[in-house]
Amino acid sequence: MIAPMTHYWRIRATLPERFGQPCRVIARGRMNSIQIEFADGVNHIVNRYAVRRLQDAG
Repeated sequence: MIAPMTHYWRIRATLPERFGQPCRVIARGRMNSIQIEFADGVNHIVNRYAVRRLQDAG
């Protein structure tokens, strides 16, 4: 089962082509970092402040 897209990318300075795109959180790490995955399968490890939860994600 694939997890739904529950967050969106909000930083325009970093990964500007991804601004506003939905993503899912794969893992949480230390020092306020998370691993995210976009709909096309691209993974990044970023700061937790770089994403926000979608309104309808519950």
